[in-house]
Amino acid sequence: MTLVRFLARPMLASMFVIGGINALKNADALAERAKPVLDGLQPLLEQASAYLPLELDSATVVRIDGAVHVACGAMLASGRAPRLSAFVLAVTLVPTTFGGHRFWEEADPQSKANQKVHFFKNVSLLGGLLLASVDTAGKPSLGWRARRGAERARQRVVELTPMASS
Repeated sequence: MTLVRFLARPMLASMFVIGGINALKNADALAERAKPVLDGLQPLLEQASAYLPLELDSATVVRIDGAVHVACGAMLASGRAPRLSAFVLAVTLVPTTFGGHRFWEEADPQSKANQKVHFFKNVSLLGGLLLASVDTAGKPSLGWRARRGAERARQRVVELTPMASS
């Protein structure tokens, strides 16, 4: 692992670990801010509740999101499945951003400016996570390896197939 990756992954992950811990500690307070987004996802949450042993109310969803942020943040920071953990964090960051930083609904100019900064901070984090989710750390991607393996197999079959003109 390069020095840049060694330093950058924990730096990128730190916001998610700290934010996830905060969500776990203060789920009830954060659930009110998440409610507008979760109301839009209500049919999906009701379907998921049918398969889970718990009710997916706003506070529970905030706690689950916080736990995912802590777990995936720790995985990204430690370099364990960094592409997968970065992708999961990116996916969860979208509803977190729209639920937690609805600056367009703020009337107070100071609060609106604060929420706008946090909203675009999350957009920036999303960009970093997307980059991290496609970073192969200098190794070929699975797609490249699969295509190369298929081409080698095809070449080998051609080599082993007797020529029709012989």
